[in-house]
Amino acid sequence: MRPGRQLAVLGGILVVLYLLVFFSGGASGGWKDRLEPRLGLDLVGGTRLTLEATNTLDGRAPTATNLEQARQIIESRVNAYGVAEAEVVTEGDRNIVISLPGENRDLSEVGSAAELRFRKVLKIADGSGALPSPAPTESAAPTPTGSPSPSGSVSPTPNAEATSSPSAGGQGGSAPTPTPTPSATPSATPSPTASEEPVPQSIEEQRQAVEQKVGAEAWAAASALQAPADLTADPSLAEKLKPFAELSGREVAVLPAQMQFNVPTIGCLQLDDRPPASISNADQPAVACEGGYAKNLLDVAKVLGTDVASASAVRDQTAQWVVSLNFSGSGQEKWTNLTREAFHNEGQACDATALGDEGKCRVAVVLDNAIISSPQIQGVLTGNSQITGNFSNAEASELAGYLNYGALPVTFQAQEQQNVTATLGASHLRAGLLAAGIGMLLVIIYSFFYYRLLGSVIFLSLIMSALLLFGALVVLGRQIGFTLTLAGIAGIIVSLGVAADSFVIYFERLKDEIRDGRSPRSAVPRAWIRARRTIISANAITIMSAVVLYIVSVGTVKGFAFALGLATVLDLLVVFLFRHPIMTMLARSKAFLSPRVSGLGRALPARSSEQSPSRNPRAKEA
Repeated sequence: MRPGRQLAVLGGILVVLYLLVFFSGGASGGWKDRLEPRLGLDLVGGTRLTLEATNTLDGRAPTATNLEQARQIIESRVNAYGVAEAEVVTEGDRNIVISLPGENRDLSEVGSAAELRFRKVLKIADGSGALPSPAPTESAAPTPTGSPSPSGSVSPTPNAEATSSPSAGGQGGSAPTPTPTPSATPSATPSPTASEEPVPQSIEEQRQAVEQKVGAEAWAAASALQAPADLTADPSLAEKLKPFAELSGREVAVLPAQMQFNVPTIGCLQLDDRPPASISNADQPAVACEGGYAKNLLDVAKVLGTDVASASAVRDQTAQWVVSLNFSGSGQEKWTNLTREAFHNEGQACDATALGDEGKCRVAVVLDNAIISSPQIQGVLTGNSQITGNFSNAEASELAGYLNYGALPVTFQAQEQQNVTATLGASHLRAGLLAAGIGMLLVIIYSFFYYRLLGSVIFLSLIMSALLLFGALVVLGRQIGFTLTLAGIAGIIVSLGVAADSFVIYFERLKDEIRDGRSPRSAVPRAWIRARRTIISANAITIMSAVVLYIVSVGTVKGFAFALGLATVLDLLVVFLFRHPIMTMLARSKAFLSPRVSGLGRALPARSSEQSPSRNPRAKEA
């Protein structure tokens, strides 16, 4: 054979691999940053959230199909937040585990079970819930243009019935960030309420319980309100309505929508603390907050999240980020009717507080008791629509994510949210690398002790395998999102044993050939031919085991299987392109022919005069 060719091929592979490491897509920053593989949560820290499926929206037990649909929606929601490195997997028949490496972040809102609703905004009132104070009264007539968030509007695309330019009227897409409520977490689903305190089953009984809590006088005063009251003008009314400020979100949820809106002492903190599905009834008016300060009285929901075919963040002709909306067949008809009603202010009319700066009604996109966007309607939209505003890329993508994945087929209860600090992750990483280093060192020490010069072949082979493996981890992390975890490091350590087996098989076969009386130069190719089949078989079994484990496992076990299979494949590559060519070259050197130096001395038999003629008659004649 010509060992130079195999070594040249291996050198070419290394060069191409590290060119990809330093210059491929996704490579950024300095040299150090480009040489960093993608590390998992247990190595760099981050957040892990476990969600337990309780039931489907119709009250039935979740099926495997429901759970997989929910997993895909949750994964899409997480990615819509700009979190592309999260891992979302199912565990068992009820749990979904979300892992976000690199940062601690509240992921509770991604398991929201409430359906997305499109509702016309009828009125807006102050949602501070404060007792008499001049400041809230002055801001109690909150016009949409006075909000601190970027504004937005819904306009048709050029093929729609009417067109108009983007406007600053109405609330826009920057609201999604603050509006998902901190307390309306997946654990706040309606099902576990009974575990906190005995709650009557019917809405009427729950209202009676609230009436008894606030008192007859407060209830009568709240029922008599036809609009939000000015508490500064009537201090006695403020005192009567004070008990409503002490209600919990669950208690407020059972009140009629008009009462929730009209009672000034019911604030957005309470409204945002309601169970996620408390306003999911599409046939009833609702109250929801936007930006945490403005209460919106909303009409019945005439378009649902399921009517949206797709939503995406795109740039318009002015290079501004907008959200493009496409509706299903029946959904488009509903959307056209809703925009006609809002544009012409027909049906249940919206008053002056709910109008945009162009005098048109707004439509609120409601999810989990919160308004994530309330753009002004700028035309009767018979085709594709756009939500415009002062959106950034992240804000437009987040709003599109809500619109695309606003409904989960299963309700969830948060079981555990664990934050792993970067310090702990770094400690795990050091421990994993130390274990890998100790394993490699032990293999090298043993190889030099037992095989002498051949130990250098083992050492160089391990170095080549490590270079290939490291480069592959960096490239695969960028291209397919492979994340190295502590379990993956364990798989790499196990692969060292597989590599050591291939060394032993080859070198012991070589010793057998020398014991049969052959010279090292002739023994190397014969030993290779016989050992090759065994090495391939052993590595193939390991690779098949890794593939099967990867297919049937979930979570970090997949990382273990992938790392083990990858390291074994690369070891097989090194065996053919480095180890055997190097052995062929060494067999031609004088040092290798010296048994004491090569480590093959123990294989040379102590030949007797009786054995010599039968083993090598030509040597006797010489």
